Amino acid sequence: MPSETASPGSPLFETLEAIFARGVVAPIERVIFFDLAFWDDASGDAIQIPIVVAWLVLGALYFTLRFQFVNVRGFRHGIDIVRGRYSEPGDAGEISHFQALSAALSATVGLGNIAGVAFAVGIGGPGAVFWMIMGGLLGMSSKFAECTLAQRYRTFDERGRVTGGPMIYLREGLSELGWRRLGAVLSVVFSIMCIGASFGGGNMFQANQSYALVRDEVAMLSSSGGQVTFGLLLVVLVGLVIIGGIRRIGEVASVLVPGMCLLYMACGLAIVATHASAVPGAIGLIVRDAFSLEAGVGGLVGTLIQGFRRAAFSNEAGIGSAAIAHSAARTDEPLREGFVALLEPFIDTIVVCSTTALVIVVTGTWNDPEAGAGIRMTASAFATVFPWFPKLLTFVAVLFAFSTMISWSYYGERAWKHLFGERSILAYQLIFLAFTFGGVVFENAKVVLDFGDLMILGMAFPNIAGVAMLAGRLKQDLDRYLARLAAGEFHPHA
Repeated sequence: MPSETASPGSPLFETLEAIFARGVVAPIERVIFFDLAFWDDASGDAIQIPIVVAWLVLGALYFTLRFQFVNVRGFRHGIDIVRGRYSEPGDAGEISHFQALSAALSATVGLGNIAGVAFAVGIGGPGAVFWMIMGGLLGMSSKFAECTLAQRYRTFDERGRVTGGPMIYLREGLSELGWRRLGAVLSVVFSIMCIGASFGGGNMFQANQSYALVRDEVAMLSSSGGQVTFGLLLVVLVGLVIIGGIRRIGEVASVLVPGMCLLYMACGLAIVATHASAVPGAIGLIVRDAFSLEAGVGGLVGTLIQGFRRAAFSNEAGIGSAAIAHSAARTDEPLREGFVALLEPFIDTIVVCSTTALVIVVTGTWNDPEAGAGIRMTASAFATVFPWFPKLLTFVAVLFAFSTMISWSYYGERAWKHLFGERSILAYQLIFLAFTFGGVVFENAKVVLDFGDLMILGMAFPNIAGVAMLAGRLKQDLDRYLARLAAGEFHPHA
């Protein structure tokens, strides 16, 4: 693999990047990643826990306990729903359960599963993988709650198009509880964050990391001209899909996502199989490092933070983004879409991300200074067994990036419509495509990754607050639904 060097860029691009980092990322970072500081008497160092990470973990833990481990007891029922066993032709909505799951997964099964996992292991060590899996398990409950609420409070326009998600249930749900003004404020804050997240982590980061790999494998694209060409091509392809709305996105995602996952997983499992003797040791290393105090309590907390942070960025549980896609699913039972949604963190984090992490650990790439960082580390790990894999990963990475961008464009579009109305959607789409191009031409991947984290994780503050306030009502709905299911009121198809 070529060494990690910046491809040629013009002074204009470098100036824009510097302005973006200092004028946009830095101020937001001071707010979103405000740290809770504790003192480690053993090492004498301050332990800093980003409040947003603590918020996500506590929220997911609360929902898991409040809904009595729905992430475990609802798993099988979710699979049955995706298979269409409870679907009826007359159900209201725009897309099927499977298409909703695919659309939401296309936004989460992206380069965060390839590059983000490598960043977590590179910064936090193998122990970050353990906490990433824990974040995925707990996040299943968060996904269940937010996507059920999205279905319950969704709205239809005169053309039958759905608008749903946190910006709707925060406003309408809290208004029902007598918190109308608070709900309105949280709805606006979420919408602003969602729009920013669609430009950053859902768009720029994907474009940035896919180009980082393409330029290493396709020599003709490594120049400034090639960089611009790749950016423009990506803009055209994304633009052609997002104009069609959620139905077009659902159709494309239902084809791309299963194929991409199977192809990537097949290669990953093949590598794990060739290192079968190293797997027990790798798993032991992951568990030991997750609880290691060799670097003091501060080191342990740092590992935990990296794991949960990357899990949140990967599966977006508690963020509220996937709820926007699931609100469009065809069903007359809101709880059903919640059961479908809880499958996402399992597929995204526990299956796909864990495969990436295990490949990186069993091959020893995580501890190799020559392997690079991010997506290059993952490519180096796969290349230890399949020298040709970086070329295949280039293809898969571009598809991952593409599928993520088209889904996030819809999320941001619905939030934009909520704030500015239907007639302004074209303006949003043009701005989104401008950020697609910017993600390719900006050289500093860390700046793009940080901006994506800031906006995506920032969505968790209003979303988890609102979902927690609505949890009592949701628990009553869940108990009634499960009682009806046990009584045989629902008749599954064969």
